Amino acid sequence: MSVPVWAWIAVIGGLLVVIAVDLWIVDRGEAREFSMRQAGYWVTFYVILAALFGLLLWTTVGGAKAGEFFAGYITEYSLSVDNLFIFFIIMSRFAVPRAYQHKVLLVGILLALVMRGAFIALGAAALERFSWLFYVFGAFLLYTAINIVRQHLKGDEEEFNENVVLRWVRRAFPTTESYVGSKVTVKIDGKRMVTPMLIVMVAIGSTDLLFALDSIPAIFGLTKDPFIVFTANAFALMGLRQLYFLLGGLLQRLVYISYGLAFILGFIGVKLILEALHASHVSWAPEIPIWVSLSVIGATMVITTVASLIKARIDARKGEETHPEQV
Repeated sequence: MSVPVWAWIAVIGGLLVVIAVDLWIVDRGEAREFSMRQAGYWVTFYVILAALFGLLLWTTVGGAKAGEFFAGYITEYSLSVDNLFIFFIIMSRFAVPRAYQHKVLLVGILLALVMRGAFIALGAAALERFSWLFYVFGAFLLYTAINIVRQHLKGDEEEFNENVVLRWVRRAFPTTESYVGSKVTVKIDGKRMVTPMLIVMVAIGSTDLLFALDSIPAIFGLTKDPFIVFTANAFALMGLRQLYFLLGGLLQRLVYISYGLAFILGFIGVKLILEALHASHVSWAPEIPIWVSLSVIGATMVITTVASLIKARIDARKGEETHPEQV
């Protein structure tokens, strides 16, 4: 699908307007915590916005491209749920006041969106010139899927390790010991310093970019269209901040989510390799249609989420039986 420049400008401009309105509404007046009710409204709004965009694609360029968008959006959104575990760890490690967490996430996600845009452009250009990269992407996704399952079986805890970007920021800029409201920089004794607010924003943005090493190859396994790849990523990232507050402690109950994500990555990895073989005129290699991918991804997330919640309820009942309340 050849997308005119005006369409890119319209979509990016529209997304920026929505994000600006979001930030203005949330940040009016004194800093305050992001309520569950507020988060629920915004998550619903962004999901409906993504659905409307998909329907717009359906009516203008056909069901195939719309299917690719929905498959990519659901995949990116699903992978983002796993990323939220790391965001919780980052917020705890930097002791970010709850009233400022929504702003940290928004700025960090905006940084990630800009960096992902560059990543997508480079990836699309590379895949167009070097078709053998589909084998590399497929193998990488299979490796990632196996690694996720192995770590989960070992019971390894999610942890946050400072990346090279964050370490450079710490060395390059003098930092205050404590937060100064929501300010990212402050002048002390005539010297300009950054606050921990900027550090944690960089941590969120750069960490999310690292997550793109999994998610970008995954969505390229569903569509080769850079416009679809970018918009699916953008809509998934836009709703990520509110999802962080809406899920809250529920994330700890999604014990099987890692298996679901591993299965999705493995499925897309196999799909990439099969499509590369099919393009190389290997007769036995099938071409998996987008409706099959969309069905597999959707069913996997529903099954793993429901199974996780059932297990959490069973464990809670066992805990009540083991430690009955003393009257």
